[in-house]
Amino acid sequence: MDRVDQRFEKIVQEYSEPLYWHIRRLVVSHEDAQDLLQDTLVTVYRKLWQLRDPSKEKAWLFRCATNVVNHFFRRKKRELGDRTLDEYLEQTLRDSEYVNYTEAAGVKLQKGLLTLTPQQRTVFTLRYYDELDYGEIARITGSKPETLKVSYHNAKEKLKKIIEEDE
Repeated sequence: MDRVDQRFEKIVQEYSEPLYWHIRRLVVSHEDAQDLLQDTLVTVYRKLWQLRDPSKEKAWLFRCATNVVNHFFRRKKRELGDRTLDEYLEQTLRDSEYVNYTEAAGVKLQKGLLTLTPQQRTVFTLRYYDELDYGEIARITGSKPETLKVSYHNAKEKLKKIIEEDE
């Protein structure tokens, strides 16, 4: 096994699960997340030679996954016709057998995430769930940390209002 294959194998072992959950939080569907994780890993394998600085590996991998998800969303928007992407994601959440509807707060949070803009949703999930700092998120999204802080704050405030409704 050559060095690239060994490095890729290490990435698969270490990052498959975190990448899956990052993707899943964005696309909602377990099946879509599995497919997009595979697409991400194929992309990573083909472009692994581009990653020169191992200290930036995590951000680079999440950027690859985010780009694959964004491409999926662009393609999905064309397929949906009259329906919006938000309507598709809400329907996917309602139809999911992987959602525990007895956990009302979790479902409310997930529904709230779907009301965020794609950038807010990405920033929120990377910061809140994946606990990445704004520098890493900036490398993933190509945005400035200051812009990301505002997006995160706005997302957090919007989610707080949604969760507090009906309490």
